[in-house]
Amino acid sequence: MNFIKKAGLWIDSIFEKAALLSLVALIFVVTMQVMTRKLFNFVFFWSEEVTLLLLAWFAFMSIAIGFREYIHLGIDSFTNLFSKKFNKVWDKVIMLSTLAFGMYLVIQGWDFTVLMMDSTLPATKLPSSVTYLAMPITGMMISGYALLHLFNIQTTRHQGIEEEI
Repeated sequence: MNFIKKAGLWIDSIFEKAALLSLVALIFVVTMQVMTRKLFNFVFFWSEEVTLLLLAWFAFMSIAIGFREYIHLGIDSFTNLFSKKFNKVWDKVIMLSTLAFGMYLVIQGWDFTVLMMDSTLPATKLPSSVTYLAMPITGMMISGYALLHLFNIQTTRHQGIEEEI
C-alpha cells in the first residue's frame, strides 16, 4: 500500500508541476509576443499557436487540480438546508458524477485525440492531437481523484485560505 501511495503522489506531483510549467511558459510566450510586437513590430510565427496549446493544457490540468483540492463550484447555502445524512449521500452522488465526467473525458478525449493524429498545426507542424491529449490525461486524473474521494481518502495537498486565517 505504501508503494501505491508513493506512486500516486509522484504522478500527482508530476501532473501539478506540468500544469505550473505550462502556466509559466504561457506567461513567457505571451510576454515575449507582446514585447516583440510593440518594440520591434515583429511577432514570431509560432507564438499564437503555442499560446493556444499551452492555454488548453493549463486549463484542463487546472480542472483536475481543482477537483483534487475541492475548489470546484459548490452551493453551500443550498446544501446547508439539508441534514448531514442527506449531504453525505449527496456528496457520493457528486463524486459519482465527477467520476462519470472523468471517464467521459478519457473515452471521448482519446477518441478525439486519435481522430486528430493525421492533421498538423500550421505553424509548429506538431500533430493536432497534441492539443487534445490533455483531455484523456485530465480525465484520468479526475477519475482517480473521484475514486479516492468516494473512499473518503483526502487528496488536498495545499491548505485553503480559510484554514490559514
